[in-house]
Amino acid sequence: MTIKSLPAAPAARPRSDVSCDMSPLALDRWNPEIRAAADEDNTISIYDPIGYDYWTGEGVTAKRISAALRSMSGADVIVNINSPGGDVFEGLAIYNLLREHKGKVTVRILGLAASAASFIAMAGDDIQIARAGFLMIHNAWTIVGGNRNEIREVADFLEQIDTALADIYSVRTGDPIQDMQRLMDAETWMAGSVAIEEGFADQLLPSDATKQEAKAGSPQQIAARRLDVILAKQGMPRSERRSLIQDIKTGKPGAADHGTRDATDPQAIPADAIADLERALAQFKAAASTVPGV
Repeated sequence: MTIKSLPAAPAARPRSDVSCDMSPLALDRWNPEIRAAADEDNTISIYDPIGYDYWTGEGVTAKRISAALRSMSGADVIVNINSPGGDVFEGLAIYNLLREHKGKVTVRILGLAASAASFIAMAGDDIQIARAGFLMIHNAWTIVGGNRNEIREVADFLEQIDTALADIYSVRTGDPIQDMQRLMDAETWMAGSVAIEEGFADQLLPSDATKQEAKAGSPQQIAARRLDVILAKQGMPRSERRSLIQDIKTGKPGAADHGTRDATDPQAIPADAIADLERALAQFKAAASTVPGV
């Protein structure tokens, strides 16, 4: 299948303050140490969450992918993916960039292509997946505040996004869009061979195509991302989450002991969610304490 036949995706945000976070389960199942066994010419690596990365200052953004594609001047390109997903709108922009690239696009799912990373993968002319790799699709979700009209506006827009994604998966697999919507509703995980059987990928990667790179993802980065997602699940706005994590990172007085309890109302959060927050906070503090200057 040529990617030119795939539908374009809407890339605009409904509002500037709306973003979509990655799935906590995808983050838990993501092994950031998985990399391509060998570097090749004209390769784009998507090894991080999609969208702005608080720790690196950029992350896998459309700006970065656009610059990489421009430097290749229309040549064939390999896109290596091992990502838990992230911002759906940034992912849609990246999907469109790859879809419009003039050269052949070969996608290699080395470990995980979840959420936003899964539909980025669909932009490949040829999609290869590791036997032990996974592809996960689900509906977009976000945290948003406002009155009922503003929230309804965002919900309606997300429904349009989900329909657009289901359409992309439908064209790629050849199955009805309603089937794709049911898979997305259920948050469906597919191992390598299943992804091929269902039409989401074309062939398995050779067993020697991947490697483990021990220092690929630092403990403090993973811990911070996990804490960020858990806080998002509890309804904390992105700006407050970033501020809290920055306070903990810099050792601001009171942040380490009281940040999560002050930022959210413990009476409104289930006990297991509070336990998750406390475990994530402890993990983050332990990881951050090993970094010089943190």
